[in-house]
Amino acid sequence: MDGQPTAEVIEQIRDIPIYRESLERGHFPILDKPEIARGFPDNWMTPKLAAALDSGEAEFVLSTGTNHARMQIIRPPYFLLNSYYQLWREHPDIADTWEAGCRRVSLTTVLATEHVARVNAKKRGAEADAVPTLDDRWLDARTCYVNLRLDPALWERDEVARMLKEIRTAAQAHPRGWYHLDCSGYHLAHLLRKVGEYGLWDDFTPPASIIHAYEYTPVNVRRYLEQHFACPIIDLFGSTELGYLFFSDRRGRYRPHLDKMSVELLPVTPESTIYHLIVTSVRNPYMPLIRYRSGDCVRTLDGTPDPEKIAQFCGREKELLDSPQGPVAQGDLDRCVGEASSRVFVHQLQLLGDAEARLAYTTFNGAPVDPGEAAALEHGIEELTGRRCRLDHRTHIPIGKSGKYAWLTKDA
Repeated sequence: MDGQPTAEVIEQIRDIPIYRESLERGHFPILDKPEIARGFPDNWMTPKLAAALDSGEAEFVLSTGTNHARMQIIRPPYFLLNSYYQLWREHPDIADTWEAGCRRVSLTTVLATEHVARVNAKKRGAEADAVPTLDDRWLDARTCYVNLRLDPALWERDEVARMLKEIRTAAQAHPRGWYHLDCSGYHLAHLLRKVGEYGLWDDFTPPASIIHAYEYTPVNVRRYLEQHFACPIIDLFGSTELGYLFFSDRRGRYRPHLDKMSVELLPVTPESTIYHLIVTSVRNPYMPLIRYRSGDCVRTLDGTPDPEKIAQFCGREKELLDSPQGPVAQGDLDRCVGEASSRVFVHQLQLLGDAEARLAYTTFNGAPVDPGEAAALEHGIEELTGRRCRLDHRTHIPIGKSGKYAWLTKDA
């Protein structure tokens, strides 16, 4: 399958300069981020887009840049939020909490909180406060953000108590005390650990539904969340420029949500069963993306390039690790760690030259893994990566400047 767009899609992109040469040739090559940025925004400008920018129906935004260089894009206001709300509204396991009018509490990176505060300050014609109040952290009538610190491992008791109070306030707005928790899996796991450490379980109102959609959630973290919550825990996969493309059910199986989209999978190397995710999307009418390489990698249930059989979004293309057995993705290391020990919380593989590695890790209970698990971890990582591995138990692994963890680093 060559992934060339349909006649209907071609009609929608006919006037866009970036696609002019492809239209003349009758063939659309893979579209990468540098090509999107080259000549931006003139390479996308049409009379329709210029009018939409003038009227406010389209706006310039930056992608998050968590795992790649930040990219300027054009999209309708609240494009990603509306995509999220549509999935929440239609999801078979959690649509009831949408219909019930639950408030949405977002527990994720401080960068997201700061963005919302800046948007609200701009509406008032003011500068955002250094420490935004709860009023400044409401994105709309339904969604508020609670995290004010970069590294959740460093939350102190008063911060945790404040967040629990704000969660409780959101829940009390519903007659049954329901709320919907939107989170990074890591941030929620850190909150659970802190609630236990500070003895605040009586102050923690459990959510009626949970979505984690901000970053890769390790198998051990998801397992830990499932031990603490009886409600559905759903994963969404998407991006700033595309919206959401796939969702999991409460059992972790992925299903497509390809409204005005199609997907093809291309192997990262000729023999690999890790695939590039290539997306054609006209969901965003102002910047339709044709055969766009998102930078994400996937594995399928049977190793074939069938998008209907995607089993795991396993990491980023730029973070693939070469090994004698072929490329290794974040999800491969995560599976290896999860099979050896369910106690590992945050883990980071540090490359030491060409033949050795060190696995820095924390645990949910703060104690190192036992000798049997340690041996299994070292052996499994050596088999996976072709590198001799030793473990480095830590009480804290700092989070990145983006508010997300790096799974792979090179020793300076």
